Amino acid sequence: MVIEPKIRGFICTTAHPNGCFKNVENQVNFIKNQEEFSTKKNVLVVGCSTGYGLASRICCAFSKTKAATLGVMFEKPATEKRTASAGFYNTAAFEQIAKSNNIWAKTINADAFLSQTIETAINTIKSTMGKVDLVIYSLAAPRRTMPDSTIVSSTLKTVNQPYTSKTLNLKTKKIEQVTVEPATKTEIENTIKVMGGENWLDWIKALKKANAISNNALTIAYSYVGPKLTFPIYKDGTIGLAKNDLFETAKTIEQNLNIKALISVNKALVTQASSAIPIVPLYLTILYKIMKAKGCHEGCIEQMHRLFAKKINFATNAIELDSKGRIRLDDLELNPEVQKEIEIAWQKINNENLNQFADLAGYSSDFEKMFGFGLESIDYSADVNQFVEI
Repeated sequence: MVIEPKIRGFICTTAHPNGCFKNVENQVNFIKNQEEFSTKKNVLVVGCSTGYGLASRICCAFSKTKAATLGVMFEKPATEKRTASAGFYNTAAFEQIAKSNNIWAKTINADAFLSQTIETAINTIKSTMGKVDLVIYSLAAPRRTMPDSTIVSSTLKTVNQPYTSKTLNLKTKKIEQVTVEPATKTEIENTIKVMGGENWLDWIKALKKANAISNNALTIAYSYVGPKLTFPIYKDGTIGLAKNDLFETAKTIEQNLNIKALISVNKALVTQASSAIPIVPLYLTILYKIMKAKGCHEGCIEQMHRLFAKKINFATNAIELDSKGRIRLDDLELNPEVQKEIEIAWQKINNENLNQFADLAGYSSDFEKMFGFGLESIDYSADVNQFVEI
């Protein structure tokens, strides 16, 4: 079929297999062109198919260590009438490239919230890897199936009071006013269940009980804080409470399971999740404009390279942490000079000067590339086979 982007709201309902392959290949080549760095040898990535999870897997596999990676994802394969999800194509591309480089990689396509999936992963680890020594938890899901089979959903809302501000309508490319209503107690609790640390803890507990994780292992979960501008909807909103729970879970893992657990606070980037958060898309377009002008902009793969090559020294176990014990990859974003320029632009920006202060083209390009579109050397008018195997 000829595959074109079909964008609905903040998601794209199609993905291009050749474009996704090129996107993954570009990230692999970026890592190959960096100075050599080492990671752990056996790596489990929970949430491995897009964004930071995919970039983490690429970094570990194509580091000097050539880590064996087991990935867990929940992605849709293609049908006769529908393409596979971008994450499915990304993972197929990763496995193909890894195999051609004699790097071991295996992926489980199942719901990471289910105990059966954890059990399958443990059986795979014990039969093929022995034990894992690095666990990346990079799960970004809108809902969760609980042990009693009920389904709870996350909510992107404020807490206690409504908040009104500017946002960017991704469909019309116009600035609009948006009011975000406060979440109910149940919505807050459900968001924490989906996006907090409970499932992360379940994974580490199960791995520890099954003796499938080494004693000197490290586990890392990804988070975001952001500037004061986005505090009402992010840090102080439902998602922020979930991220606080993630941080507290790291302490629990260390204290109760004796496994080193860290939170990496990363930079704001275009993802399906961030595109859905009111106010954030407009902030991102301004951020991109300013950081690119300053030459300090990073995408997922650049961020994860800096994490594994600069922030963590796996040879000496030295880790660069802030006063709260967190890794900070958002340091360039939160640079006072960058944030001061964003504040000025935020006050001045309107629909007449949008392109002056915001990088709409860069945002749109990154959004399209997530689904395999807008990449050079890909003939998007050609008939392609939507069926790809992992």
